[in-house]
Amino acid sequence: MLSSLIWLPVIGALLIGFLPITTDVANRDSSGKTLPLTVLKPSTANSTIKYLASAIALGILLLTGYLIFQFDISKSGMQFQESFPWLPSLGISYSLGVDGISLPLLGLNALLTWLVILSTPTNYERPKLFYALLFLINAGLAGAFLAQDAMLFVLFYELELIPLYLMIAIWGGVKRESAAMKFLIYTAVSGILILGGFVAMGWIAANPNPSFEYEALKSAVLPLSVQIPILLALLIGFGIKTPLVPLHSWLPDTYVEASTPTAILLGGILAKLGAYGLIRFCMGLFPDAWAYFAPWLAVWAAAGVLYGTTIAIAQKDIKRMVAYSSIGHMSYILLACAAATPLAIVGGVTQMVSHGLILAILFYLVGLVEAKVGTRDLDVLNGLLNPIRGLPAVGALLVLGGMASAGIPGMVGFISEFLVFQGSFAKFPIPTLLCIVGTGLTAVYFVILLNRTCFGKLDNATAYYPRVTLAEQVPALILTALIIFLGVQPTWLVRWTEASTNLLAASMLTNSGDTHPERNHISLTSPQASVLTDSN
Repeated sequence: MLSSLIWLPVIGALLIGFLPITTDVANRDSSGKTLPLTVLKPSTANSTIKYLASAIALGILLLTGYLIFQFDISKSGMQFQESFPWLPSLGISYSLGVDGISLPLLGLNALLTWLVILSTPTNYERPKLFYALLFLINAGLAGAFLAQDAMLFVLFYELELIPLYLMIAIWGGVKRESAAMKFLIYTAVSGILILGGFVAMGWIAANPNPSFEYEALKSAVLPLSVQIPILLALLIGFGIKTPLVPLHSWLPDTYVEASTPTAILLGGILAKLGAYGLIRFCMGLFPDAWAYFAPWLAVWAAAGVLYGTTIAIAQKDIKRMVAYSSIGHMSYILLACAAATPLAIVGGVTQMVSHGLILAILFYLVGLVEAKVGTRDLDVLNGLLNPIRGLPAVGALLVLGGMASAGIPGMVGFISEFLVFQGSFAKFPIPTLLCIVGTGLTAVYFVILLNRTCFGKLDNATAYYPRVTLAEQVPALILTALIIFLGVQPTWLVRWTEASTNLLAASMLTNSGDTHPERNHISLTSPQASVLTDSN
């Protein structure tokens, strides 16, 4: 089943890439003979390609949903495991598995891929190439979340690099070439550091039968002096992908220049791969070194939150504002990892999912505003909530997205941030309070954004914006429903990851010298448990 989640999108990419449909009405050879391709009108061909891509993406989503509901939430270890030797002489195997940490991210990957296809205009340029690259990215992300061999993880980690580079360079904005090149360089450096860290650990921990399997690396006993330099390499590598300040400089230009579908992928799921690496490999493989660095990581997280939020306040481009807000919200996950309590870690995983949903709806709505109004400038936009001449549906959904990002109760952004703060305060009170201040600043810049874009009078010279069709609203409405539902019923999200995060937190506490790790075990879904009591 796990291999299907990787190879089904690869097959979909090949199927769409070599689909015998062309929009070239003059598709003839030099002798004038028609080539054996199905020649359709551009609109018909694009619709056919999009319907096929949607069907494949829906199949991946349904398969992922089946996996989720077959998952045993009472088990903390890997499930549905697949493993066989691949390069035994090098200690590399094709080993897959899923637990409560990777399962929600698999679901997010499948969901956003499907929604990106739904949100892509039918008249999109070069649709066959676009959808083929999209499915390759989906396969790379799924493989990285499922990989239980360090070298296999690196392979999938790098697989999405070239497709994303092409998507930015081909369908991006005016400065797309420089943004794509910056993304390529930073991500390549990230991959090299991660590869070097894994290779170093494999060599140092080698035995007569070397292995890069996750469990083999986890069982290796390494002195702190060896753990620290390897962990630093992985921290920088995954910090670039997340991204964390000051490793973030590729993010603003890349997010802004990327097309709306590409920006949703970048912010909604790709950044989560870096955060996943912090939890799975940095915390899981180096508990002693992680505990050594934890206080500094908490300070790093607080600095990232304050930096991202304050810089976002100063932006005039609403897409750049959303991009900088992402830096602050991803730093909450670093705070959760630094605290390494059960409540904090489950909050970190929840924050990855909630941030993916919220950033996806914000980027999608910003793209709609730009398409209908023709600008993203806060000094120009106003009156979107005007019921006659504005974009009332988009404006209303933008208000909701801003509220969710600001952590308003009743939405998924609130519960994820609450879990992180509640689980981190006991260990790092000052960094946690600074992050809470950052949450308040988040409300400030979203109030600025909403006040300037949604309210005010429309200029008569630019009145009567084009209507937003129901089909254009569907992706945002699906994301809205999930943001509200998971905010009202967070156990539907937390329950899948609870057992695995408790196990990880217990191992961290054992290594930090806590002789009573059972005191820190939590059950967020148990009616007998109290989240506030257990976390304190």
